[in-house]
Amino acid sequence: MSEKIKSAYFAGGCFWGVEYHFEKLNGVIAAISGYMGGEVENPDYKSICTGATGHLEVVRVDYDESIVSFEVLAKLFFEIHDFTQTNGQGPDIGSQYLSAIFYADDEQKLVSEKVIKELEDMNYKVATSLYELVPFYEAEDYHQDYYDRHQKVPYCHSYNKIF
Repeated sequence: MSEKIKSAYFAGGCFWGVEYHFEKLNGVIAAISGYMGGEVENPDYKSICTGATGHLEVVRVDYDESIVSFEVLAKLFFEIHDFTQTNGQGPDIGSQYLSAIFYADDEQKLVSEKVIKELEDMNYKVATSLYELVPFYEAEDYHQDYYDRHQKVPYCHSYNKIF
């Protein structure tokens, strides 16, 4: 990858809806559904759905930072899911659907903290957790580009302008 191409990792409930919204943003090269944060190597969907592996459904966003900044990505992330929900996302309840950012470096961590502070200053109670980067495991092929392949729109992710 070019030095201008970076990756960001966002968990905002079901990865299908998160992926759907990021893929439409100028400067995003790819949005890949996967799993992060658990104790098992190479998890699969069936195992993470039990909640026993500790993984979250995550989207890896590959982006060209000469076109779009991490801050723009982070703000979009907060505008496409309910970052105040503590037990999942919409009707999807469970630890695999929690809101989190896995930061790849100090800059991403600082920007994430700044954006969360902005939300708190607007009187939002932010449930999003920040974690250091851990291995990302790509989800099965049938999870990739789910809404585009099925010509549907997300059922629990919609855009809500905040910033």
